[in-house]
Amino acid sequence: MSLPILDGRVAWVFQEDDYDIDLIVGIKNIKITDIHELAALAMASYDPDFASTVARGDVLVGGHNFGYGHPHYPAMRAMRHLGVSCVIAESFSPGFFRGEISMGFPLISCPGIRAAVQRWDGLRVDWNRGVVVNQRTGQALPFEPWSRAERATVEAGGFIPYLKARLARERDAAAQV
Repeated sequence: MSLPILDGRVAWVFQEDDYDIDLIVGIKNIKITDIHELAALAMASYDPDFASTVARGDVLVGGHNFGYGHPHYPAMRAMRHLGVSCVIAESFSPGFFRGEISMGFPLISCPGIRAAVQRWDGLRVDWNRGVVVNQRTGQALPFEPWSRAERATVEAGGFIPYLKARLARERDAAAQV
């Protein structure tokens, strides 16, 4: 399996470094479990219309150390529910990166991305070429490649499906011996 080319709009550009993702839904709301309620709260303190303007396939763009703080899952659950397809940032907090990749959610480290885009620009992520292209300007930025395990985890849809597929392959190989 391989990842298809991703085309999406920039739904938001986070200008801050060390961005705490809990702020996406509001720290007081991180214990809410209803996905519809969480999605309705997403980005409300930045743009009250965000939840109604974001579209399936849109992306978020962040600065350095995006996801800083405690890697709570409600904010990104809300974003995935709204259709956000990935986050492209200058760099990621390691705990946030591991947690979201293990959920099968693509995080792309792309130095220079924040300065290269504006909200609602169309972006194309070409996984095979390792570039993010701003469709408005034509600028192509290389992104940092994932490890083989990170790519396989995202392609499988998360760590659990990745492990199940890997165990099935190993079981099949052992049965053929």
